[in-house]
Amino acid sequence: MFVDEVDIHVVAGDGGNGCLAFRREKFVPRGGPSGGDGGDGGSIHIVASAHTNTLVNYRFHPEFSAARGQHGMGSNRTGHTGADLELAVPIGTLVYERTDDSNQPWRLVADLARDRQRVLVARGGRGGRGNARFASSTNRAPRRTEPGAPGEDKHLRLEMKLLADVGLVGFPNAGKSTLISRISAARPKIADYPFTTLTPNLGVVRLNGDRSFAVADVPGLIEGAHRGLGLGHQFLRHVERTKALVLVVDVSNASGRDPVGDLDTVRRELELFRPALAAKPQIVALNKMDAVDDPSRVTALEARATELGLPAFRISGATGAGISALLEAMWQQLVRAGAQESESEDLIESPHQVHAGGRQIRSGGAKSRE
Repeated sequence: MFVDEVDIHVVAGDGGNGCLAFRREKFVPRGGPSGGDGGDGGSIHIVASAHTNTLVNYRFHPEFSAARGQHGMGSNRTGHTGADLELAVPIGTLVYERTDDSNQPWRLVADLARDRQRVLVARGGRGGRGNARFASSTNRAPRRTEPGAPGEDKHLRLEMKLLADVGLVGFPNAGKSTLISRISAARPKIADYPFTTLTPNLGVVRLNGDRSFAVADVPGLIEGAHRGLGLGHQFLRHVERTKALVLVVDVSNASGRDPVGDLDTVRRELELFRPALAAKPQIVALNKMDAVDDPSRVTALEARATELGLPAFRISGATGAGISALLEAMWQQLVRAGAQESESEDLIESPHQVHAGGRQIRSGGAKSRE
């Protein structure tokens, strides 16, 4: 089961209470206070892990509590600190905290975009002081202690975004799943009806020269998706981190739609959903060329792509025709996007390395994550 958004409740451990005790030892009259401090409560951290790829475990287990601190003891012994609790989430998870503001009910706490990146979401309570802490020149036998402070209690929302370099978007049944199965080892469900894809799919494309990048396929968009129609709007956030988008358009007569209209609709839905998403570099893939009955549909779409300044490629996900040229165009877009990102951040990179999609891409040599 693919789960990319969950609400959880976390409670950090309470601090241990301070101890009220006095030294009782033979030949030591008036031994004085000896109550130790309580231990601090355990804190809760959320940690990005490369070994986790879904939030499904948190859907069925949304309550988490860290251990409380041990109470202080006599002989000036401090209680043990409560054990911290670490919650593993997929890389690319956003952590939100519930607020009391009705206008902004959720506040972004962290964006865990790197492996082993962690954030403290609930701090454990501080241990209370024992009576030995309150001894003074005027009060040699204090009976005052402090209780442990309560741990923080938070309601959180975890929202996962896939880390991909290229996103495949388009209308339902445009052939996106067939395309990703052709160019990668991903094996999504493929059938000849709309909304076959109900969850995002992630695949890794490997090119010659030891080049590779990740591609995400999301459920199809329909007109009005930005208002919640269809399924695509629920998963568009998974392509927000991409460096480039491939707009897959069905040019065959089977869809019964105008390819030019499909292209304009998809671009408009991206713009209405999030302008920054529509501003990403785009490539138009004219899919199902093996089933074209009316060549004018193809030429009309190519003319529209040229008018918009978008590169267009004739492909067939079923036969593999034109796929190589499309993949090279994807790679070149990633190289340009990575170079622009490096220049904007004033980073000095090796001539053979660029960063794309939160991963390091090499045009020669092994690939490594950040």
